[in-house]
Amino acid sequence: MPEPRRLGAAVLVAASFAASNGAGGPARSVAFPAAALARDANAFHELGLGALRGVTVGPIESSLHSERGYGSEPYRRTLDEARRLGASWVSLTPFGRVADLSPTGVAMTFEAPFVENRRALSRAVAQAHAAGLKVLLVPHLWVESGAWRGEIDPGSPAAWERWARGYTAFVRAWAELAQESGVDLLAVGVELRSWVTNGFAPSFSQVVREVRSVYGGPLTYAANWDDAEDTVIWGELDLIGVNAFFPLTETEDATPAELAKGGRAMAERVRALAEHWHKPVLFTEFGYTTRKDPALRPWEWPDHMTNVVVDQVAQADAYSALLSAVIEEPWFAGAFVWRLYADPDDVSQESEWGFSPRGKLAELVLRDAFAAHWAADGKRPRGTSLVRHSAERIGIY
Repeated sequence: MPEPRRLGAAVLVAASFAASNGAGGPARSVAFPAAALARDANAFHELGLGALRGVTVGPIESSLHSERGYGSEPYRRTLDEARRLGASWVSLTPFGRVADLSPTGVAMTFEAPFVENRRALSRAVAQAHAAGLKVLLVPHLWVESGAWRGEIDPGSPAAWERWARGYTAFVRAWAELAQESGVDLLAVGVELRSWVTNGFAPSFSQVVREVRSVYGGPLTYAANWDDAEDTVIWGELDLIGVNAFFPLTETEDATPAELAKGGRAMAERVRALAEHWHKPVLFTEFGYTTRKDPALRPWEWPDHMTNVVVDQVAQADAYSALLSAVIEEPWFAGAFVWRLYADPDDVSQESEWGFSPRGKLAELVLRDAFAAHWAADGKRPRGTSLVRHSAERIGIY
């Protein structure tokens, strides 16, 4: 995540579930009709469709860790942890590679050959379903130069057309896997700012239509938190998705009350986005690192930090401020925390000050949030008047 241009509305739109199965594939359990979401930002609340309480499960990002990634026995244990945490969904994030910001196509092999990776993802989806979890599949791009995917610029119109064809082949391959394995929700892209906020966006709409030709489930796109308002393709999708790494403060040493104020300001901007497009919003990713002032420049990557002061309380406070601002909003469909890993015992993937909430105070906040009643669950059942207000349950009083 790069340093943003401005404090924007990070709104990741949640999943609408298509009743059609598309071209072949297993029958899909449709929790709610896609048509009901088409023009109503509050559809999850009004129909009681149920919030997406999600955990992103990252791959093991090294081919040296055999039998520890997606589809493995360690991954199955991570699914069990997600269930005990209160999650009802997991997000899986396969990668493709591009060399730099002027790509012509996407290399399908990441750490393992594509055929092996595809097979592992298929097993991973089946394991999640067997554990009672629904699956969001989010194909990502890895830029070898270290640059940010949101600044991809092939150059000329002809080069953009060539890139669109190459990217379509990449995402279509994962859409075919999604259809075959019964994936419940598919993201057609992640943080592609330079493509979906300008005059090249019509070619991305063609990507969406190609995906729909092979995948019958609902579609979203994961916008970066500060450009969701500028993204022009939401009309092509079922849900608005946002990678919600929102800053909740502009100063160091912010108090919980100040963070909560920042959370409410964020929610107001997200509400405006949902109401403008008449679609529910899903946070396809959200999270804060385990350090001092994590809600100040939360997009900063742990691997690039030095002299870090580990601070579990600060991470937990940021979780509380973000979640308490949105879980009772009728336009909010759910959120996926960033992230756990496919092997719960492999600590090599991230430093102790990283994003993972596992075994930290933030995990307790997340457990309480997942156990609370969300507006997307529908009207609060009768007889719950003595249950604490959802915001109180996750630490904001």
